Amino acid sequence: MTDDLMLRIADEAARWFELTGIAAIVAGALFAIARAALVTAGLRRAGEGAGHSETVSAFRKTLGRSILVGLELLVAADIIRTVAIEPTMQSVLVLAVIVAIRTFLSISLGVEIDGRWPWQRVPET
Repeated sequence: MTDDLMLRIADEAARWFELTGIAAIVAGALFAIARAALVTAGLRRAGEGAGHSETVSAFRKTLGRSILVGLELLVAADIIRTVAIEPTMQSVLVLAVIVAIRTFLSISLGVEIDGRWPWQRVPET
């Protein structure tokens, strides 16, 4: 395998991860909106005693989960690009900043979705 071919494969893989990450976010957002709209319109049951706040909470959780999946895929694309395609010190530093920001976003979304820090135990039911 030539270096040029490997670079093209890595570039294509990074593009597919980026497209998949974007698609996960968009599809999750559309699903969350459609689900909330159906519940609000009364065409779908949200659960016993579910009101406006439960609908909004379910919407935010669904949207948050899709964003988390999308962010993970986008980080994978950035890693492929940095390690395989452009391994310079500047690109590694940019990757470190991007990963730090996305990690902060992931932790923030995780707290929003689960209502606890990632290192806290799951409450027993």
